[in-house]
Amino acid sequence: MPVQIVNSGDSSAALEYPCRCSVMWRLGIAMYCKAGGVPWTLADCDPETAYIGISYALLDNATNASPYAICCSQVFKADGAGLEFVAYEAQDVKVYGKNPFLSRSQMLGVMSRSLRIYQHQCSGKKPKKIVIHKNTEFHHDELLGCFDALSTCETIELVHVQKETSWHGIKVLGNKIIDMFPCSRGTALQLDENAALLWTHGNSTSLASTRRQYYKGGKGIPTPLVVVRYAGHGSMDETCRLFLH
Repeated sequence: MPVQIVNSGDSSAALEYPCRCSVMWRLGIAMYCKAGGVPWTLADCDPETAYIGISYALLDNATNASPYAICCSQVFKADGAGLEFVAYEAQDVKVYGKNPFLSRSQMLGVMSRSLRIYQHQCSGKKPKKIVIHKNTEFHHDELLGCFDALSTCETIELVHVQKETSWHGIKVLGNKIIDMFPCSRGTALQLDENAALLWTHGNSTSLASTRRQYYKGGKGIPTPLVVVRYAGHGSMDETCRLFLH
């Protein structure tokens, strides 16, 4: 029986979040996944592609002065099925700024475990392509660890997704008049061959039954994600498209 413990107490705890709809939504998704449900499905994706999301939590080590981190990864197939959570405890991680980074051997361990979980769900079959999303940049040792663990895959795509950014954008109409609504959701602005700005929050007409303008929240200028590809090839449009499903 899958079990998850949610701590509650201070105002920063997950259950005390002021938006009660958001709390209920997250609890509902968690219970739905643990009951074997498929939370989402990516449209028009290769069924032989696996997706892995990575994030870190830096913790105080009471017995040692060296940094201690927990690396969490989510593994799922292209059709949204088989969502699994993987936790990996790492000692002596390198810290740059406020972010921890794994060594080559530590990243090898995380990726190897994630790959084994995927194979277990697919009767031992390995994916042809693996896409890894990470909320911090990939350091050199982490890149090598990924390549070591996933060397049997035909294609490996490593993508850094930066949420906090100072970039802003406004929509200018053909007659050089600033639109009353922000940039459309799905707008991508390529910065170079392997980097782009992507607006996942913005104006949308596809969600409105009358095809009128719709902007969730109704005010403010939405900021884009900064999507940086450290490994992989092809169009950045395809890399960005996955964030819009």
